[in-house]
Amino acid sequence: MWGTADPARVRVLGWLAPLLVTLLAAVLRLTNLGHPHEIMFDETYYVKDAWSLWNLGYEGKWGDGADEQLPRGDDSAMQTAGSYVVHPPLGKWIIALGMALMGPGSSAGWRLTTAILGSLTVLVLYLVALRLIRSRVLATIAAGLLAIDGLGIVMSRIALLDGVLTFFILLGVLFVLLDRDRSLPLLDARIAARRRADADGARVRLAGPVLWSRPWLVAAGVSLGAASAVKWSGLYALAVFGLYVVITDALARRRAGIPLWPSDAVLRQGPVSFVLMVGPAMLTYLVSWSGWLVTSGGYDRGADANPLAALWKYHASMYGFHIGLSSPHSYASPAWQWPLLLRPTAIWVGSDPTDCGADHCIAVISSVPNPLIWYGGVAAALFLLYRFVRGLIERRPVGPMHTIALVGLVATYVPWLLVPSRTIFQFYTIVMVPFLILALVVTLRELAGRPSDPPHRRTAGRRTVAVYLVVVVLVSAFFYPVWTGMSVPYPFWLIHNWLPGWI
Repeated sequence: MWGTADPARVRVLGWLAPLLVTLLAAVLRLTNLGHPHEIMFDETYYVKDAWSLWNLGYEGKWGDGADEQLPRGDDSAMQTAGSYVVHPPLGKWIIALGMALMGPGSSAGWRLTTAILGSLTVLVLYLVALRLIRSRVLATIAAGLLAIDGLGIVMSRIALLDGVLTFFILLGVLFVLLDRDRSLPLLDARIAARRRADADGARVRLAGPVLWSRPWLVAAGVSLGAASAVKWSGLYALAVFGLYVVITDALARRRAGIPLWPSDAVLRQGPVSFVLMVGPAMLTYLVSWSGWLVTSGGYDRGADANPLAALWKYHASMYGFHIGLSSPHSYASPAWQWPLLLRPTAIWVGSDPTDCGADHCIAVISSVPNPLIWYGGVAAALFLLYRFVRGLIERRPVGPMHTIALVGLVATYVPWLLVPSRTIFQFYTIVMVPFLILALVVTLRELAGRPSDPPHRRTAGRRTVAVYLVVVVLVSAFFYPVWTGMSVPYPFWLIHNWLPGWI
């Protein structure tokens, strides 16, 4: 039907679904955003750091009682002495934008920018899925799953860094895919042109052309550099997807018949890609520290007369803190537990003396994701891993549709397995959720059947997928009260705790 329609109308209709899903995500994240009107969980660090950054240019110390005073709009506890912080400043600058707009006493202002970026992450996931799967329906399903997932909702409604980190990492992945789609045809065209020229002179080249014109790779570097400027774990994504770019280049040169394709990709194109990607990332990271560099009050700012040397010493101290972080916490969850969803984080727990029948009321914000999306995504990732290994054994090509989710999980999950003794939390997995959803949607595509499958197989597969999606929506509706701190009867809250560690 769209094939004979007006092209402008086709474009409008093509954007309607992602915009509606993004709007749904925004409604779920922005509604009653200021509840609870108090600093909850690790907001105690980032809200105060953000406001001092906005006013001082660096993170300052706060006196006693600041957590109680700030919700009243009283920032008198803020001091000018520099505070020792262990995360880069970009995420806190972003939080500060909402506070500057709505005031330091507005809890909705603390969380506004994280909610906006959480909503935009849904749109970016749609674009990533569309680029990979080439199906608007499946891309809309992917975005819709993130829009209604509990972890995505909770981490968008709190002034922490992890939702901001997720946005920049996923945006970087989109730019990497755009670079791949642009650079590979350009490489093929350059090789074909050289071969036509070489044929006249009977010349054979062992190496391919080096591509400098890769603007999307520069954009990927900026985005992944911004992720690293939010939390250092963004560096893993920069490294892993940088390696993915090199491997993609190598395979493209092999397909094009370049005799020395491995060394061509690593030794010739590799350094150029490094400059194009890592250079902008480093610059972006450094710019994020501008407030600390141009002022004199930041923590340890006077450690060296050279501000860059002082910054390096500060980073050495931060690194020592991170590798040595091991303190007991009731909601700590090592990374091996994450796929099993054994210990979600209770972000906030309140109570309501209002009569709820025979039992009292309770209000909770829990970082538990939609269990069907989470466990389905984990199972789908294992299925794609099986497909990948089988493809290697049988020497069959495995395209980006079946590998990007795995690459993303390598970047966002595997590094945490290497620090089993460090105090970490289940909500860190918000950066994994988009990749688990990508794996899930690719697997649902397989389950729904291919055009070459018998009609009864496709009918049964699509019905199964439809039933699964309907149940997922119902489960999200069931859990929404415990993702947003609604006051509910105590027995109603108890039936949401499917595992002992969820309490």
